[in-house]
Amino acid sequence: GSHTTFRYDVLDRLIQETGFDGRTQRYHHDLTGKLIRSEDEGLVTHWHYDEADRLTHRTVKGETAEQWQYDERGWLTDISHISEGHRMAVHYRYDEKGRLTGERQTVHHPQTEALLWQHETRHAYNAQGLANRCIPDSLPAVEWLTYGSGWLAGMKLGDTPLVDFTRDRLHRETLRSFGRYELTTAYTPAGQLQRQHLNSLQYDRDYTWNDNGELIRISSPRQTRSYSYSTTGRLTGVHTTAANLDIRIPYATDPAGNRLPDPELHPDSTLSMWPDNRIARDAHYLYRYDRHGRLTEKTDLIPEGVIRTDDERTHRYHYDSQHRLVHYTRTQYEEPLVESRYLYDPLGRRVAKRVWRRERDLTGWMSLSRKPQVTWYGWDGDRLTTIQNDRTRIQTIYQPGSFTPLIRVETATGELAKTQRRSLADALQQSGGEDGGSVVFPPVLVQMLDRLESEILADRVSEESRRWLTSCGLTVEQMQNQMDPVYTPARKIHLYHCDHRGLPLALISTEGATAWCAEYDEWGNLLNEENPHQLQQLIRLPGQQYDEESGLYYNRHRYYDPLQGRYITQDPIGLKGGWNFYQYPLNPVTNTDPLGLEVFPRPFPLPIPWPKSPAQQQADDNAAKALTKWWNDTASQRIFDSLILNNPGLALDITMIASRGNVADTGITDRVNDIINDRFWSDGKKPDRCDVLQELIDCGDISAKDAKSTQKAWNCRHSRQSNDKKR
Repeated sequence: GSHTTFRYDVLDRLIQETGFDGRTQRYHHDLTGKLIRSEDEGLVTHWHYDEADRLTHRTVKGETAEQWQYDERGWLTDISHISEGHRMAVHYRYDEKGRLTGERQTVHHPQTEALLWQHETRHAYNAQGLANRCIPDSLPAVEWLTYGSGWLAGMKLGDTPLVDFTRDRLHRETLRSFGRYELTTAYTPAGQLQRQHLNSLQYDRDYTWNDNGELIRISSPRQTRSYSYSTTGRLTGVHTTAANLDIRIPYATDPAGNRLPDPELHPDSTLSMWPDNRIARDAHYLYRYDRHGRLTEKTDLIPEGVIRTDDERTHRYHYDSQHRLVHYTRTQYEEPLVESRYLYDPLGRRVAKRVWRRERDLTGWMSLSRKPQVTWYGWDGDRLTTIQNDRTRIQTIYQPGSFTPLIRVETATGELAKTQRRSLADALQQSGGEDGGSVVFPPVLVQMLDRLESEILADRVSEESRRWLTSCGLTVEQMQNQMDPVYTPARKIHLYHCDHRGLPLALISTEGATAWCAEYDEWGNLLNEENPHQLQQLIRLPGQQYDEESGLYYNRHRYYDPLQGRYITQDPIGLKGGWNFYQYPLNPVTNTDPLGLEVFPRPFPLPIPWPKSPAQQQADDNAAKALTKWWNDTASQRIFDSLILNNPGLALDITMIASRGNVADTGITDRVNDIINDRFWSDGKKPDRCDVLQELIDCGDISAKDAKSTQKAWNCRHSRQSNDKKR
């Protein structure tokens, strides 16, 4: 069978990897261990560093690719590159503590260097250092209302409260309110999602789990879906029942997870595996790949017995040196139907899409449009937050720390145009000359005026700014009168009602009405849609955006084909993402892949993350790895339970690590959350040992004898007796 081989140097550094499909990659290091050269089937990349061993630039095939710039403190400030002739950059800003406060993406015209696109997201922190405030591009500030160590209680857009959250004593969400919309959530004793009830019965859902922790049934007023799995946890079938409906859909895969022909539709098929994990054909298409394992062509499959008429459609895919899709075409009768080109920023995020469609020109001939439809994209880290075309701008606000969309804000471009205004510095410069002409301020003064303007707009003028104005003989009111008026555009605001994975099922207006709804299969394929208001809702499974021109879903680092349930290119992180480089999670009922890299299990409720320094992050990673090693060494569930219940000190240590989310293995994640969190009421910060002991006593999870001995060992003099004894 197929195999992967690895070669190492005398220092145990990987120097060559040959994949299952024969693709060979080589790596070269300098004397200090830095990667300086990599080869991928003839594609040669050189890596360059400064005297501080910081990456400064990268060359591919002799041409400069990305360039990195740092400030005097060593913090990354800019990263830039050229994409399809466009100069693109990402700029970062930090506060004095090194926390990220701003990210700005820019795109410049290839010839004129004119600014074509700019998108900025700013972040702010409270006195405790919690990232509780975000200012999206051209939107009022988003403020997250929290309690304790960051558990979410509500959300405001500007001064308008939009969403309220109610939580139980384990900080799990039990009620979500948005205007007239109310969603109640219940959990099983093991902490699994059990029921979601909406004041519109149409979206009620009940969840049933088996003893292996697999979701086996989702019931709603309209239908019931039952799921079957293999012994390895792969989804093998879906049974859908409803009024006058009874459908069974089997999913067969080879040992590597590649989908095989439907055994019911193709009983004579002898195919048991796909060599090199490259699917060559299915019931609809023929597929071709290049030497890098990238899908290059997909053609309609002509059924046997049908005379070929050359009317089959052919999809062609072209990539850059980083294996990113940059050009797509669909042809029929050798004539182009659709053509699209894609631009990416230095981080590999798609920032622009241009699409040409076949249309009839003035002479009556059918050809591709001369002017493309252009779509721009804005990002906040790895989350796509803004989509803008010539008609509208759609912005998404996600739940903190997740890829589940929460709020959708749509603004017409005509309204956006009305918001254009001069900055305070520009207004003063344009009318500040003695003869009424313009004047040029030094950059430092412009920065001071920009800061003053932001403070005035936020109605939070600092004492420092007031003293500066007083020294100039000016007042805040005078500066405010010099500012152009602020226009508030009309916006449409909707709440995303999502399933347990984060896939949108409906858009709810502030009046509680359903403005859009849809139904999907387990792999994200759209089954039906109700869209009376013609809303553009392109979000699919977490991290995915639907491209109408190709039928693919853009998934951050790759493109996902929902018909195949897999990616069209190999995983950028190689074997770290799994044995099969094309694989999407084989249990899509509960698992997702928002980055296009690896399986992302549905997380337990976590507080808003605290910003961490690199040293803190490394310490957390070390703790997580040590905990994972301990789990793998013990192996036995029985030993795990025994250690937890009979060693309160060990239980406390695990609780502290789990409460910060620093667990690196799904097995221990499940056990920690199911066993530890059900017993300990942790608020996300390092718990006091005596408080944990009291929780054990209150929950009846420790005997009086053990409680007394533990109380003495931990010097807990004020622990109360159990509730049972008090009663």
